[in-house]
Amino acid sequence: MSDAQLQRLASRAGLAVDWIDANGRAQQVSADALRAVLNGLGHPADTDEAIAASLQALERAQQDRHLAPLLTVDVGSSLDLATHFAPGTPCQVYLEDGSTLDLELDAQARLPGTLPVGYQRVQVAGQSFTLAVAPQRCFSVAEAVGCQPARAWGLSVQLYALRRSGDGGFGDTQALEQLARAAAERGVDALAISPLHAMFSADTQRYSPYSPSSRLFLNSLYASPACILGERAWRSAIEATGLADELQELEQQSLIDWPAAAKTKQRLLRALYDDFRQGEHPQQADFLSFRQAGGEALENHCRFEAVQAERAAQGESLDWRQWPEDWRDPGSATLTQFAAEQGEAIGFYAFNQWLIARCLERAQQAARGSGMGIGLIADLAVGADGAGSQAWSRQDELLADLTVGAPPDILNRTGQGWGISAFSPEGLKRNGFRAFIEMLRANFAHAGGLRIDHVMGLQRLWVIPRGASPRQGAYLYYPVDDLLRLLALESSRHQAIVLGEDLGTVPEGLREKLSARAMLGMRVLLFEQDHGGRFTPILDWPDNALATTSTHDLPTLNGWWHHRDIEWNVQLGLIDTPTVEQWSEHRQRERAALRQALSQDPQNFGAALRNETDALLDASVRYLGHTRAPLVLLPLEDALGTLEQANLPGTLDTHPNWRRRLPGDATHLLDDDNAARRLELLAVARQQALERDR
Repeated sequence: MSDAQLQRLASRAGLAVDWIDANGRAQQVSADALRAVLNGLGHPADTDEAIAASLQALERAQQDRHLAPLLTVDVGSSLDLATHFAPGTPCQVYLEDGSTLDLELDAQARLPGTLPVGYQRVQVAGQSFTLAVAPQRCFSVAEAVGCQPARAWGLSVQLYALRRSGDGGFGDTQALEQLARAAAERGVDALAISPLHAMFSADTQRYSPYSPSSRLFLNSLYASPACILGERAWRSAIEATGLADELQELEQQSLIDWPAAAKTKQRLLRALYDDFRQGEHPQQADFLSFRQAGGEALENHCRFEAVQAERAAQGESLDWRQWPEDWRDPGSATLTQFAAEQGEAIGFYAFNQWLIARCLERAQQAARGSGMGIGLIADLAVGADGAGSQAWSRQDELLADLTVGAPPDILNRTGQGWGISAFSPEGLKRNGFRAFIEMLRANFAHAGGLRIDHVMGLQRLWVIPRGASPRQGAYLYYPVDDLLRLLALESSRHQAIVLGEDLGTVPEGLREKLSARAMLGMRVLLFEQDHGGRFTPILDWPDNALATTSTHDLPTLNGWWHHRDIEWNVQLGLIDTPTVEQWSEHRQRERAALRQALSQDPQNFGAALRNETDALLDASVRYLGHTRAPLVLLPLEDALGTLEQANLPGTLDTHPNWRRRLPGDATHLLDDDNAARRLELLAVARQQALERDR
């Protein structure tokens, strides 16, 4: 079998045969790994004949003179169409505002760069396509808060961790509303929240917010129905189901019992829906309008939920990739018949989506209405579960047979497999980037900003054949410029900022591309140190990235200072004794270096606080506040000084990932002495930074 032909096919399919690892060493993907990944991309490569056929098919597709359904261009730039049309070819452009332009291609067969920002319909010589004309930059923090330079600040919170009376065991949108109002009163500009993507209603054991069923829809468990349907309807549902005691018991638990809490909430939602369907409910018209606007995408998601529920009841596989063939096709006659027979069940899932969408809309209105310049910042997971609804309904645009992860590096010698699937670059282009655009719109809908997890995925992702080791993966490249233009266009339309989580191995040039588009990167205090243990001085922090103390995948500042993350790794047997000793010694050096950096400000460590930890956290907050970052986000855990982190990477159920709750009611959480003091310190530091940099 010819390795040269195999590598040629891989390159044509967008795979990097050669790559540079985290140690700066050149690596090459093995032939076996290339074949497996190519098969997952839909390009058979097990034999010489298969490779030749796949190459021929790819070359035919790339030589096709028919235009893609959607092309992108920056506003003011011309579009080169020389490979498709002759110079001077007449064309018509149907603008979004309803007007029509009669143009012709110039002497180089380029469409003039005079079209306005938006999605414009172009017809040339019998062919038509959509041209997405993007603004040069995303909506910026400065525009959002009305201040140049921007020195904004906010909080980040795991939504499920919030508490309120009657929440049923985990945080919901009503608690989010309460926190948003309390935060706005203290001058907060933004409230970044954990992902609210739709999960698997039929499998309550799955609750990691970063492994969703779909990034197009929302997790209805977070809805607070009383806010939409009224307190009387909610109380009636509790009474009808007899769940009052169970709700109280769940609420008192120190950790979230997701399976029990989810099943309880679903029973209540069902009771609410049964009541809603009877008679003339005043909000039925709004529900029907929502369902109609949701179109095919919403209908498919709800059908998927209903099919999974039926299969779960029969003890059958919930993974659509293992269903009979006619059930794997959302448009099959079998699914059409199922939908006709199961209208009530499908309507229930649509009702749930309506509730959570209206609830999240209220939360953003509460944030903005209380004075926040940005309001909620939604979190977009890097992918969706290949067994979920989005992969099922968008099979030509998602890679259900490949999972996403990371190659072996210094910290993870075996690499990482995240168990989620990502977009197909070829499928996106073939379908006019439909799945990407609809996902952006869904996540911008009720937010003033969007955090993109693992933003490097816009340029390349490490893809792994399903069931294989992360070592057997390869980098798959994406049309990054097209994706960034679409992001800028949707950001501008929704008047929402864009944040990119660029932690880890970042492809060369990506940060510059993000900065040029006013998409903020991310800088984390715990990582801002050089190899000599020196932390980045305040004025050396960049002005094109947000600043934060920690993230959901890292220890809290309190936990880091007291080696709590190391203790967990020891307790779970994840590291050996030599590693523990090396890690602990290194942490001691890091602690000394951080203290040295913070001590440069004479105001730090000067107050008569209860203990050194309080002094460290206060000083760290002031430190970040004085940086040139346009936005500082303080995790609520660090504002409160909590010890434990939300998620310990590399664990599933041995550490209580995504189950920890914060102390105190959401309404009064920021009245905590530590939190109130740190928010005031941050507000003052941000104001001082603004005055310094003007």
